[in-house]
Amino acid sequence: MTALVVTIAQLNPTLGDLDGNLSSMLSAAEQARQAGAALVVFPELSLTGYHPGDLLDEPAFLERVRRGLSAVREATRRTPGLCWVVGAPTERPGSGKLLQNSLLVMRDGELLLSYGKQLLPTYGIFDERRHFEPGPDVARVLTIDDTRVGFMICEDGWNDDGKLYQANPFQRLAEAAPDLVVSINASPSNVGKREQRHALFSAACHRYGLPLLYVNQVGGHDSLVFDGASFAVTPDDGVVFEAERFVPVVHTLRLAGRGFADLSGQPLARVSAEGMPPLEFYRRQIVLGLRDYARRCGFRKVVVGCSGGIDSALTLALASEALGADQVLAITMPSRFSSTGSVTDSQVLCANLDCKLAEHPIAALTAGYEAGYQETFGEALAGVALENLQSRIRGTILMEYSNQRGALLLTTGNKSELSVGYCTLYGDTNGGLSLIGDLYKLEVFALSRHLNDSAGRELIPRAILEKEPSAELAPGQRDSDSLPPYEVLDAILEQLLEGAQLSGERKSEVAARFEAVAATSLGQTQIARVKRLLERSEFKRRQAAPILRLRPRAFGTGRQMPIAAHYGEP
Repeated sequence: MTALVVTIAQLNPTLGDLDGNLSSMLSAAEQARQAGAALVVFPELSLTGYHPGDLLDEPAFLERVRRGLSAVREATRRTPGLCWVVGAPTERPGSGKLLQNSLLVMRDGELLLSYGKQLLPTYGIFDERRHFEPGPDVARVLTIDDTRVGFMICEDGWNDDGKLYQANPFQRLAEAAPDLVVSINASPSNVGKREQRHALFSAACHRYGLPLLYVNQVGGHDSLVFDGASFAVTPDDGVVFEAERFVPVVHTLRLAGRGFADLSGQPLARVSAEGMPPLEFYRRQIVLGLRDYARRCGFRKVVVGCSGGIDSALTLALASEALGADQVLAITMPSRFSSTGSVTDSQVLCANLDCKLAEHPIAALTAGYEAGYQETFGEALAGVALENLQSRIRGTILMEYSNQRGALLLTTGNKSELSVGYCTLYGDTNGGLSLIGDLYKLEVFALSRHLNDSAGRELIPRAILEKEPSAELAPGQRDSDSLPPYEVLDAILEQLLEGAQLSGERKSEVAARFEAVAATSLGQTQIARVKRLLERSEFKRRQAAPILRLRPRAFGTGRQMPIAAHYGEP
């Protein structure tokens, strides 16, 4: 059997930019041709990007897809002899949905193979059955340079244990006895996902005695971030190649029997099971998510309300890394309740980050609203209404700057606060994107320290890291006046929100923290209160900015709960 040379094209497509996506594919295909490859493999739905959503219901978009598929076929003529493995929506005859999620193999202007994705996920963030009809339960194999190559798409490989679906496309493909399995994917990234992929596909390849190439897309799409991390698996050694995460990669490998080698013929060594530390993962995922969100939405600059607290400090640091400090503006908006440190700590922070800080006091604006309310309604503003007024004035100032200068406003709420509604609608929830909305408060502190350690200096000042959290909307206010200590709150929330989705040591750790809280009567009261707050705050989260997803069950499409509902007793 002739050694098959294959190029992995881990690309960063833009949803709906069919011309731009085809241009990226053609560039990668040219690199593959120059490397002597017989096959270049692109990610799932590489023509349109994953997932176009209800664009697939638009006749004009479907016409663009038809033209795009014709353009892809013509483009393959420019790389003679090279097979392109492309992901795209294609139309299908008969009853059911109009479309299927397809893998197409083209060469020299001809369609050699078409395969429809069989398993269409509808859990978590996925809703593929909304637009696609499952493909038939058949294995698709094509001989290329004397090598029998079998094909599947993403979810088709995730049911080898038979727990999610009745069909097992991986087993069906193995029965067709290919020499190599190629899987095209759009697998969103979350903490622990890399290890999950490696374990699942290594076990299946060992079971069936098959080598496999797993090609994933990279990049940020709204709340989702795709890490790439494409890899090669052998039945004996497991993962022997892994592409760099969070960047586009074009890399060529040689199939050598049941294993892989580099282009010079040197065998590849087993890849370490140890992946990126969680804090560095959070950093890289958020930075890429913001960078692509801003780029795709046409923003060059961002604006952040800077309170002198840890949440806005971390948001500013991450934004400066993603876009450059010269594209980031911080605005501090002190009120009569603000501490001196809210301004001075903001000044030190922005000097450390080398980003600009503007000061826009709100005391006079607040007083004007108070006087107007008193005159109109005959009573003084007080309590929560006065506290939220200050937040909404700040949100308005930030939005007026965003509108005037065309800067993307970043919200600064963390997952602990969003969970229990410790935020103000149309105030600190204003904005177009949330960077840290999937980080618990203790993780915000940990990631801030990690950024300092990585930089070898204080990006985020020690004064901010050591400051007791406060919204500073009332005299002497502290977060602990309204919430349990964050050590307790985060232990409760992580179990309630993530517990069922966790596995292994992490599941045991989170359960143990929760049980320690529940072991006391005070803890049981705190759990019941947090659960009520979590349920009652859904209406706020529904109106909040999109959150960059770091976990399987991030707020948004990853956790779809009703607003007007009776949840039962805690």
